Amino acid sequence: MERKVSEEAMETITERLSALDNLYFPRALQSSASDPSNRKSILHDLLSRDVPVFLERYGSQLTSDELHEFDALNDDYEVNWHLKHLRSKMSPTSEELKLRSVTVKNRRRAYLNKLVCDGHYFSEDAMREREPYLHHEYLGRFQDLSGRSMARPGERWSETLMRRCEEARLVAKIREEQQRLGVAQKDWVGNETH
Repeated sequence: MERKVSEEAMETITERLSALDNLYFPRALQSSASDPSNRKSILHDLLSRDVPVFLERYGSQLTSDELHEFDALNDDYEVNWHLKHLRSKMSPTSEELKLRSVTVKNRRRAYLNKLVCDGHYFSEDAMREREPYLHHEYLGRFQDLSGRSMARPGERWSETLMRRCEEARLVAKIREEQQRLGVAQKDWVGNETH
């Protein structure tokens, strides 16, 4: 005999879900899903026809008591997988929490490695653009400022002018931050005597 979810449970689950406003329906069913009574019949039909797809689409909206109604179908691999997945999201074990934390750390580490390898995010110019004052405090004040305004080999005159404009904008940002922090005027960037 084939196991299935009780008819009473199917009725209560589909009744509750059909009242939710933000419920997903495939594009082909969206026009008929605007009416709650149609929603209920669509949900009931899917639940009686294809339980794994029902759990995939609407499992996150189910309560733990409603999930227990699907335990009768634990022999089905797909249903069992969805139930385990949904329960682990609802109340994860300490091991699952640790695994999630490691996964997030690995994702962050991979992204950091990608930024380092690309060479743009951690380039000196990019860091100077992001935090001009911090760059000036740790690196810029030890560098020769006149070198930044001179033309570089192979650079067009228009590129030199644009770079000088950008340099003036960054110096203004650094000065703003120095003023805000109360740095003595004699120590402001650009006031250096050579």
